[in-house]
Amino acid sequence: MANINVEYINPFISASQTVLRDFCHIEASLGKPYLKQATYEGDILAVIVGITGVLRGQVILTMENKTACDIASHMMMGMPVPELNDMAKSAVSELSNMILGNAATIFSTKNIALDITPPTLTQGTNLSFSVSDSKTICVPLEYGEHSLEVNIAIKDA
Repeated sequence: MANINVEYINPFISASQTVLRDFCHIEASLGKPYLKQATYEGDILAVIVGITGVLRGQVILTMENKTACDIASHMMMGMPVPELNDMAKSAVSELSNMILGNAATIFSTKNIALDITPPTLTQGTNLSFSVSDSKTICVPLEYGEHSLEVNIAIKDA
């Protein structure tokens, strides 16, 4: 199991908070990051984005369905989103794309070139993923009664 460089975590935290603030008008506070197994319990929506280039691995954005609906509502200027329909799923996928694109830009300012894959969205109950051979760092972001997790499993290529 390879160790993750802590310097690789901050761009994802910064990008997540910036995108949530700028595009969703959500001020998300940072919870305490921790090491995690790639298992997600409950009624979960997960968006998986692959990382290639100087670093490789995945970033998995996970949240409960009610949080995904709330975020989609924020992204659609407050339009009520009572269920996780195709429009809401598309909005959350786009949010993940924006976060990872923003993080890739931050990495580029540090001369670390990354590419990201298109997001893969999955949902279900008690999901389990096999990720690359790097450890997964979970970064909780909380606002109001909602929380989402940015799960980072990357290492040097």
